[in-house]
Amino acid sequence: MIQTIKTITEQFLSFLLDDPVRPSIPYSDRVGENKDIFVLRGEDDKVMAITCVSYQENVPTSEADLFERCSSPHVAVFYTIWSYAPGAGRQLIFDAVEYIKQNIKDIDRFVTLSPQTEMAKRFHTKNGAVVFRTNPETVNYEYLKVVV
Repeated sequence: MIQTIKTITEQFLSFLLDDPVRPSIPYSDRVGENKDIFVLRGEDDKVMAITCVSYQENVPTSEADLFERCSSPHVAVFYTIWSYAPGAGRQLIFDAVEYIKQNIKDIDRFVTLSPQTEMAKRFHTKNGAVVFRTNPETVNYEYLKVVV
């Protein structure tokens, strides 16, 4: 079951401390207008995986670009993901894309702002993404077709 987090509660704060990709992003920058946090929960309501998304007009090249104010976003930017169970990260990406397609009609691109690591490359390409652009410190992977 996928859940969106719109406010940071003390209960959820402890999970954000586990973010291995972008721990320096303040919690207040993760929620609000044009931002979502998606959580995949198991049958026992246990948190299985978490991803943070920023909705932008353009594909960002750096972390600083993630939170630019925009009035008409059409790009969903997945900028961090972590999981607590095998396969949960993959499932969460696919479920989040499906949720966005159904609920935010103006979004027509699904990309990442990923670190330049072999782990990120393996995760995204294994799940169907392609390299859109390599930036000085990051890589943008694009999910052109997501099969759920």
